[in-house]
Amino acid sequence: MDAAEFRKRGKEMVDYVADYLEKIEKRQVFPDVEPGYLRPLIADCAPQDPESFEDVFRDIEKIIMPGVTHWHSPYFFAYFPAASSFPALLADMLCGGIGCVGFSWAASPACTELETVMLDWLGKMVNLPEEFLAGKDGQGGGVIQGSASEATLIALLAARTKTIKQVQSEKPELTEAEIMGRLVAYASDQAHSSVERAALIGAVKIKSVPSDETFSVCGSALKKVLDEDKAAGLIPFFFCATLGTTPCCSFDKLLELGPICNKENIWMHIDAAYAGSAFICPEFRHLLNGVEFADSFNFNPHKWLLVNFDCSAMWVKKRSDLIGAFKLEPLYLQHHHQESALLSGLQHWQIPLGRRFRSLKLWFVLRMYGVKGLQEHIRKHIRLSHQFEHLVLQDERFEICAEVVLGLVCFRLKGSNELNEALLKSINDAKKIHLVPCHLREKFVLRFAICSRTVESTHIKFAWQHISQLATDLLKTWGQNHHQQ
Repeated sequence: MDAAEFRKRGKEMVDYVADYLEKIEKRQVFPDVEPGYLRPLIADCAPQDPESFEDVFRDIEKIIMPGVTHWHSPYFFAYFPAASSFPALLADMLCGGIGCVGFSWAASPACTELETVMLDWLGKMVNLPEEFLAGKDGQGGGVIQGSASEATLIALLAARTKTIKQVQSEKPELTEAEIMGRLVAYASDQAHSSVERAALIGAVKIKSVPSDETFSVCGSALKKVLDEDKAAGLIPFFFCATLGTTPCCSFDKLLELGPICNKENIWMHIDAAYAGSAFICPEFRHLLNGVEFADSFNFNPHKWLLVNFDCSAMWVKKRSDLIGAFKLEPLYLQHHHQESALLSGLQHWQIPLGRRFRSLKLWFVLRMYGVKGLQEHIRKHIRLSHQFEHLVLQDERFEICAEVVLGLVCFRLKGSNELNEALLKSINDAKKIHLVPCHLREKFVLRFAICSRTVESTHIKFAWQHISQLATDLLKTWGQNHHQQ
């Protein structure tokens, strides 16, 4: 394909994507395929001779689309939102076109500098304390990670390195292996599985801190676990607080937890993967109160700020803590602007060496929506979640299982877990809308997340009528089949 054909095909692809997104509502949200559907549809091995673009293009609808779950459909209410917008898609095209690998400042100055400035913009939008911003000569700063899971791992590894150095300076007789064996990380029993995975990769123990009746971790619960572990000779070094947990969007009590972590010299990382975007709205910013005690903070613009995956924003108060953990400088990566360059290079802030020019997406979206446009997007989703909550509350067969704060409603039929499992199965088998469940304590609960950029009140009404009708049908047969339950 030469440049001339690329121009032609590029325009066709833009038209195809625009049509796909404009008419996505007409597609069934969840595919009708069985595992292994794709292999028989394509050749056993790559073609020896080139095929035409027409051949490839034809196979998108024939082979790919039948197996796509349409995350941007207004009938998709599963997981959490995956952000997308036309400005972000255009920026991603430019990112692919420039195709730089921005590990150091010299490898692409704009790539390093725009990222640093965009994370300052974003930090100011959520009103982060000054110490987290790079500014012209701050000690903190932000970086784009691939996901919140990566941000948690990076924070944990940085905390581990910092603690080992600290303990060795106080007790030089201890080997690194002895210290490692005594380190403990902590997170809520509601925290995302990626926190446990970070501890697994970091080769340290991790303990769950029990959450209260609102599914939040409070100070007394953390203190109790810390006291027990210190008495047993262990070294608490890392706590991951969650703002907006995956099961039910609950919020750990930062104002109680922060001072404890600071006093005990424990690195506090805040994972606000989903909820963080809402803090750009002044009426939700109080949910971030206590961030001033944290060492690192992360949220995902790729969930709720109209920037497509992957774009996970992470800030640290002291970037030297990260760089101290990961810095290796072989000669081929050094350059003469090393000391004067803004942040020498973001490769020391992440697991991979290379990085794409992901800040272009942020730059395009923040400029073309403006803070007000993004606030309106968040507020609309939250209005719609309260609309759905209201509909659920009007039906005495159902219950709401956790406070609805942002765009997630946790609900279920009053009755057994088996009944709710059957309801979810009938919803997802019908394939008109798509939901996923969670467990809250012993209860099997349905999660209804407002996801699509184009979702409207009519889609919420449709979803509720559909769920309500399926519940009516189910309860009729359920009563006959389970009259004892």
